[in-house]
Amino acid sequence: MSHTPGTRQAQKQRTRRALLDAALELLGEQSLGSLGLREVTRAAGIAPTAFYRHFRSVEDLGVALVGEALEGLHPLIGTAVSTTGDAEERIARAVELVAAHVDRYPAHMRFVVRERHGGVRAVREAIRDQLARFTEEVARTLAEDPVSAGWSADDLLMLAQLYVEQMIATGCLFLESLESLEAMESLEATAPTPSPVPATGPGERARTRERVASTAVRRLRLISIGRLHWPDRRAGEGTPDEGAFGRGTPDTGATGTGTAG
Repeated sequence: MSHTPGTRQAQKQRTRRALLDAALELLGEQSLGSLGLREVTRAAGIAPTAFYRHFRSVEDLGVALVGEALEGLHPLIGTAVSTTGDAEERIARAVELVAAHVDRYPAHMRFVVRERHGGVRAVREAIRDQLARFTEEVARTLAEDPVSAGWSADDLLMLAQLYVEQMIATGCLFLESLESLEAMESLEATAPTPSPVPATGPGERARTRERVASTAVRRLRLISIGRLHWPDRRAGEGTPDEGAFGRGTPDTGATGTGTAG
């Protein structure tokens, strides 16, 4: 039976997807540096020789996973530093979007967190390059905000790095809370005697998520306050109720007496 170019391309994409998914599942229990090509192809159900039609090496596959994991964070970080709309709503929305991203791609985020400082150089560099791109995008957005008038390029870049690192840290917080709950649920499911008051009963996921979100929001507010009072700003430019993540006071948006918490 002959196959049209479209059919062959679809099959190629399915095989590539199978390899990526198989690798992600295996990486839940091990590092990329210990992952073997034959291990991946066996889990994906394809011949080892077919691997090279899609990736040059296991390291190359890891770089592809980095792209999948972090590309989706670009609009989330953009939401965080947008200069339009209500500051409190932007903060809450940005944190909510990060939580949703972790919920949707937990294996991808787990991989990035583990491999960011792992032993595979190509993957470390891919993660570093993606985060550098985020930082540059955020710095350009911050530079357009009137509250940044007079800031040096170095200071804008430093501020952008703070925002990017905090968004990544927020993702880590949500991931850690998810893994902790899953571990407790697994223990409860295998316990010989069920607990009369399960630690992961109804509503616990929501309460845990709310606690993590509250911490993330407070941290972003703290960066915002620090920005508004950065000592190197030119005197007389702006007030503490201006700027991205800072229109209105951090808590009230009106009185000027709110706190970061």
